[in-house]
Amino acid sequence: MSIMTDLSTQTLDELSLDESARPKAPLVPEATDVHRHQGRQLAAIHRHYLMEIAQIAAVLTRIEARNTPPEHLKQIVLSLDMAENFRAFGSLCGRECQVLKLHHDIEGADMFPRIEATGGGKFREVIAKLKAEHEVVHELIIRLGRAAHTLAENPSDANFAQAAATFRKLEEVVRSHFGYEETELAEAIGYYLGSI
Repeated sequence: MSIMTDLSTQTLDELSLDESARPKAPLVPEATDVHRHQGRQLAAIHRHYLMEIAQIAAVLTRIEARNTPPEHLKQIVLSLDMAENFRAFGSLCGRECQVLKLHHDIEGADMFPRIEATGGGKFREVIAKLKAEHEVVHELIIRLGRAAHTLAENPSDANFAQAAATFRKLEEVVRSHFGYEETELAEAIGYYLGSI
């Protein structure tokens, strides 16, 4: 049994996925190309999330490019979709972060236990690592919500920089996590679950 780390005490730089500690999933010798194709449906779902994240990143990049005078930052921040998302959903990436968290909750409550059970426990280490990575993603979503709130209250350059850094860390972590999950579970999803 692993001891849970209090992620809330870690700095933004310390929040990482430790990619070098990622276990490899065992092969599923019985899996066919049809199974692998079914398992790649997860990648299609992830691509949708990544497109949403890319849109938020584009907004941040426009602000960072200073296409507008600094004194207009408050007006820009408060009129951005991400500010509306924060007011409506409590996070800088709003609905997208809520949906991402729901996606992880479904994986943790349904997909992972089913793969673990039907795979005879062969995927236990990979699933434990994926669950630990979900915790990092969720901590970053919480921090992004706080940073967005602070930015909306006081749209200073420093608060913008903190929100942007937190978002970029979330984007980096999510991209890495999705790649690992897709690579290691494609055969298992298709073979043990049929599809998702």
